[in-house]
Amino acid sequence: MRTAFIHQLIEEAKTNDKIFLLVGDLGFSVVEPFAEQFPERFLNVGIAEQNMVGIAAGLAMEGYCVYVYSIGNFPTLRCIEQIRYDVCYHNLNVKIVAVGGGYAYAALGPSHHATEEVGMLRTIPNIVICTPGDPAEAKAITTFSARYSGPCYIRIGKAGEPTVHTKQTFLEPGDILPVIESTADIAVFSSGAMLKYSFDFISENNVNSSLYSFPFVKPLRKAQLISLFKKYKRVITIEEHQLNGGFGSVILEELNNFSETEEIIKTVKVRRIGIPNKFFSIAGSQEYLRKAASIELKKEFFTQENRN
Repeated sequence: MRTAFIHQLIEEAKTNDKIFLLVGDLGFSVVEPFAEQFPERFLNVGIAEQNMVGIAAGLAMEGYCVYVYSIGNFPTLRCIEQIRYDVCYHNLNVKIVAVGGGYAYAALGPSHHATEEVGMLRTIPNIVICTPGDPAEAKAITTFSARYSGPCYIRIGKAGEPTVHTKQTFLEPGDILPVIESTADIAVFSSGAMLKYSFDFISENNVNSSLYSFPFVKPLRKAQLISLFKKYKRVITIEEHQLNGGFGSVILEELNNFSETEEIIKTVKVRRIGIPNKFFSIAGSQEYLRKAASIELKKEFFTQENRN
């Protein structure tokens, strides 16, 4: 996803001379093409992420569309105060890009795990939260963010994620993308990099279920979400993030809101899959950490007997 992001950012920068990229002493072998083509709009700030967000805010106040790029937890958890006060409070045109969301840097331990940041950031006013599921969505989100004036958070994978979408994707804020549509009364709602895993599980296990990708966590398109709740009796949310305050929580909150306003008058059962309320102080592959945290689908989740 990070390669798709930087390639598309270069394309956007060719026609938008206000795009500026800041990095925190990383991205080598990834960001060089941008730096070579637009040296006057690129700055390696060094290992000083909080200062980097402050610089981004200043550049945005001068009219730039600024991208801040670093490893998952560093431009988010380390900079939460600067994002809140410097960027979002002033509604500035700054895009926080976290490469390696979730357990993408699993081998480096909890200090490099980005597993709580969506829950923290989505409580801050003015910020749009983007969680593309594959390189096609990452490209589309980059185009959206370059043309959107305001704060954005973009959570992308590390590298090598396969493309799921077979058609070119265009995105408006809150769009929900159908990936597999079935006649069953159950659907999987996938957030971020869990898309390929979910797609493979449904396909390889011959599970009769629909699958939707949510490239946005905030906002969500209200009418589209209501139509999905009306269509399905059961929903499974899956995310590489703490269950507390994450994507699954968003779905539950929206369902409750629709029930209160009587836009949804039937019962929809929601099963959330994500990280339990704990740290995993172990090292291994991303798949190893996902399994340890029980971020996985099971065939019995889709059976008729498992409805109650």
